[in-house]
Amino acid sequence: MADPFPGIEIADARVRLGYRTVLDGLTLSLTQRRIGILGRNGSGKTTLLRLIAGLIPAAAGTVRVEGFDPYTDRRAALSAIGILFQNPDHQILFPTVEEELAFGLAQKGLSQAEALARANAALQVETRGHWAKAPVTSLSQGQRHYLCLMSILLMAPRTILLDEPLAGLDLPTQTRLARRFASLPQRLVTITHDPATVQDCDRVIWLENGRIAADGLPGEVIPDFTAEMTRIGAEDADADLAG
Repeated sequence: MADPFPGIEIADARVRLGYRTVLDGLTLSLTQRRIGILGRNGSGKTTLLRLIAGLIPAAAGTVRVEGFDPYTDRRAALSAIGILFQNPDHQILFPTVEEELAFGLAQKGLSQAEALARANAALQVETRGHWAKAPVTSLSQGQRHYLCLMSILLMAPRTILLDEPLAGLDLPTQTRLARRFASLPQRLVTITHDPATVQDCDRVIWLENGRIAADGLPGEVIPDFTAEMTRIGAEDADADLAG
């Protein structure tokens, strides 16, 4: 089922990092509610997410989220897009939980008092009111991940980008987060190297060397991806020293 919000349109995009072309000639129209982007390490998945979020520009081509360029229109991006990084410590900026939650709201124009009040109300709804004054460093990895998700949800974006959202977490935490993701009304774009993470998506895109290797339903794309990863894994391909 298509999402009621305008989609993400990428046309002939190229991204270079240093001297390396990471994405090349990428064209995608993303309108489904649950989209998985599957690929092995180094395939360009995280670069694609950062491109959609407006954190990096395209060297060529265009990126439009709900009709605007997320790199040049950062104010519009705040309302339209949230991104949950794989490592919460790359995302957290403030020493206490309530300060971290209030930051994004203050960016949207709320006073600090209003932002803190809304942050504390959200913690109460989540039955985590006792977290408010806690140092972020006192939280577990899974709890910090959840804190970052709460920060994003307070901003009420219409699309959330998830970067390996279940990697490195224990099974109970994975289960809790997966359940929460499934309940969200937002469009979710999930990147991962794990086919199980995207098996319930409406659409799966397999990215390989910065290009689209396959694009379709999970039942069409995942078996081909798994077979190719199995084939590559059977080779001793990493034995040679880098040039």
